Amino acid sequence: MSPSKTEVFAVVTRHLIDICPDIDSGRVALDVSMKDLGASSLDMVEVVSCSMRELAVRISRQELSDIKDIGGLVDLLHKAVEAKVS
Repeated sequence: MSPSKTEVFAVVTRHLIDICPDIDSGRVALDVSMKDLGASSLDMVEVVSCSMRELAVRISRQELSDIKDIGGLVDLLHKAVEAKVS
C-alpha cells in the first residue's frame, strides 16, 4: 500500500525541518513555497532529493521545474509513488 498525500507531506516536512532547522514547522503548509519559508535553492534540492530517496521514486528535473509550492511537490511525489505501485 502506498503512502497517502498526508504521509508524503509529512516526509517532505520532516526533511525540510531537518535541513532548515530555522524554519518554523507551524508555517509549513501545502500552499507555501520553500523559498517563502527561507530555504535556499540548495536546501530545496536537498529536501527534494531526500524525499525522493525515502519514497524510492525518481522525478525528472523538467517536472520539478514547474512546482510552485510544497503542495505541488507533494502531489508530484504522490503521483510518482502511485505510478510505482500500479
